[in-house]
Amino acid sequence: MQVFCDFDGTISVVDTTDRVLSRLAAPQWEALEADWIAGRIDAAACMRGQIALIEGSDAELDAVLDAVELDPGFPAFAAWCIDHAIPLTIVSDGVDYFIRRILARHGLGELPIVSNHLVGEAGMRALAQPYSREGCAAGAGVCKCEAAAARTGAAEMVVYIGDGRSDFCVSHRADVLFAKDALADYAASRGEAHHAFESFHDITATLKPLVEARRATAL
Repeated sequence: MQVFCDFDGTISVVDTTDRVLSRLAAPQWEALEADWIAGRIDAAACMRGQIALIEGSDAELDAVLDAVELDPGFPAFAAWCIDHAIPLTIVSDGVDYFIRRILARHGLGELPIVSNHLVGEAGMRALAQPYSREGCAAGAGVCKCEAAAARTGAAEMVVYIGDGRSDFCVSHRADVLFAKDALADYAASRGEAHHAFESFHDITATLKPLVEARRATAL
């Protein structure tokens, strides 16, 4: 079993990038958001433009990030995955520095993360997108389908956990899908089997008997 999980709005209780933008970015970030929603630009271009608008010092950025909370069940879920030797990878179209800063407060800073990279310094920040792929169905800076495929063995069961538009495409590749918000609506509209969840406590409770049954069969 291999678990892949979105971050913003899934592990974190808010969209971290939107929180940073609303606190520190020049107001043009909202126009870029509107262009993306309207389909005039893709998600990757939207993110690059928005990150370039972030102002403030490193200390101000960290203060915003330090106020972002995690789903209360996630630390226990991550510990459960470690205890059962289940690889857990965060696959996010967000920003690596934001994610690591927040996870580090909970002792989870070493979790594998696939995401966009924050580069530059205060006043000249930019976004590198090493996991983008031409033709990505999501138009995102991180092609989640490719990221998951590159890290999964042929015989492994894939569990995916997410909530938003960047998760739509990769959700088709999951053997077990946990979905909420926009992703749950999308899966339901396509008749895709999925587990609705409100917190990671729900996910742990659902996966425990599945893992136990698979291990009993392997004995």
